[in-house]
Amino acid sequence: MRLFRRHRDRRPETPPRPVEEVDLDSLLALVADNLGYACAFDPGGATLTLTGPRRIVVRLTGLRAEALRRSREDWPVIVSGHLSHVLDTADEPFDACDLEQVRPMLRTRIQLDDDLDAARVVGRHLTADLVEVLTIGDGAAGRQVRPEEVGCWPITAAQALDLALDNARRDERLSVTEGDLGGVAVRRLTGRTEGAAAHLRRLSDYLPVPSDGVLVALPDPATLIVHPVESISVVRAIERLRLFAQREFDMRAGALSPQVYWWHGGRLSLIRADLVSQDGQTRLVVAPPPDFARVIAALAVRPDGATGG
Repeated sequence: MRLFRRHRDRRPETPPRPVEEVDLDSLLALVADNLGYACAFDPGGATLTLTGPRRIVVRLTGLRAEALRRSREDWPVIVSGHLSHVLDTADEPFDACDLEQVRPMLRTRIQLDDDLDAARVVGRHLTADLVEVLTIGDGAAGRQVRPEEVGCWPITAAQALDLALDNARRDERLSVTEGDLGGVAVRRLTGRTEGAAAHLRRLSDYLPVPSDGVLVALPDPATLIVHPVESISVVRAIERLRLFAQREFDMRAGALSPQVYWWHGGRLSLIRADLVSQDGQTRLVVAPPPDFARVIAALAVRPDGATGG
């Protein structure tokens, strides 16, 4: 009985924390000190309280998950960037790590891949050059969501992007007008927010989408210029859309892309069309993706595909 009581009264030992968490905590403390803050971790390591010029509680769940995804050589940049971001956004009227608070504010914005720091955004490629980026809020008032913030949520990044798209579609309906680009009929879909391109996934809500899809230009994040792929006249439409998109890109601040794309089967593909100067003349050299090249070949031999070129 004495042995039994001795065992029963023994306090359970706290299991040792993984060495990765201990190392990350040390780095957090070092960066906090460099920023002028003392820090204290909660017993479970889920939060960190910074005390200094102001008192701020930092959630660490997402940061720890992001650190485990990356090499240790990246940790100083990740930690420094995260704590600096927390300090910069401390006055926001919401906690970005709390999904219930930010759920109704989530939106997406399409941006050029070259304009992004992939390590600091949550997004997915629509094409090699265009990325659908997760944001909180619309337009200039919105900001990009960081991976460490999404890492705190009980859903995946892909689910968060889908949620943001649903929000954008409920938030507004695009206006549709008919237009003409040098003899090529187009439809212009325009919204009041920079997330209008999210409506690309619901294009059939606005206009009939042929089985071979549509050509799309995205001169800015609030506009879609669309031409149906129905006849061999699509070759001329590529030229007109490409020249229009390039002109908008060169002339307008905040322009999105000078390229032309093919929307088909729920996917966006770049139709590479380069403007080449030769012998004092500028001509368009088109290199369509193989699937689209086959569509053009099929259109060329259709009875109704010989007109409109």
